[in-house]
Amino acid sequence: MIEVLLADDQGLVRAGFRSILDDEDDITVTGEAADGELAVAACRELRPDVALLDVRMPRMDGLEAARKITADPRLDGVRVVILTTFDLDEYVYGALRAGVTGFLLKDTEPAELIHAVRVAARGDALITPSVTRRLIGEFAGRVEVPEPGPRLKSLTDREREVMLLVAAGQSNDEIAARLVLSPATVKSHVSRIMAKAGARDRAQLVVMAYESGMVNPRWMRPGR
Repeated sequence: MIEVLLADDQGLVRAGFRSILDDEDDITVTGEAADGELAVAACRELRPDVALLDVRMPRMDGLEAARKITADPRLDGVRVVILTTFDLDEYVYGALRAGVTGFLLKDTEPAELIHAVRVAARGDALITPSVTRRLIGEFAGRVEVPEPGPRLKSLTDREREVMLLVAAGQSNDEIAARLVLSPATVKSHVSRIMAKAGARDRAQLVVMAYESGMVNPRWMRPGR
């Protein structure tokens, strides 16, 4: 059973999400919070598998709450998905930098919300094409690109190849088909890459790939 915490300052929004998620046999909402401070406290008390956080909340916003959750070693098993009505670049990039596992708009379809919770609970990142495009746009404008750190330099050629495809937003199944490998083998590669890089999840791998210069954003512009 996937345990979920809902954090949003609007009670009706929380009620709607609870109704959608509690209808699923493998998902249960174990707690709610009306602001970021309460969300962090609830995560420490309940240790949910997934925390759904609104960006704009009183006392502490969703991004700051996400940073506190992902930085707390006691909450290492909690995956954070950001939900917002604001499709703005600073939220997308800020959320990924904060260590969140996924980013969704509140007008997403119920099936997509349910899918996001399941993907996050597995430890995979929900990085949609729109989010990937924003990352590309963020880094394409940078003049100077740093060298990869020692952790990323320790990757094997195959691991670098897999990481580049992860950075392109491809799933394990898509990477497996591209490289003619089994999904299980790709999953093992991704796990080793995260261990070497010190990444919490795939979302952080994407950020690391761009920030380190492993990926040239101009190679991956839409349409290329």
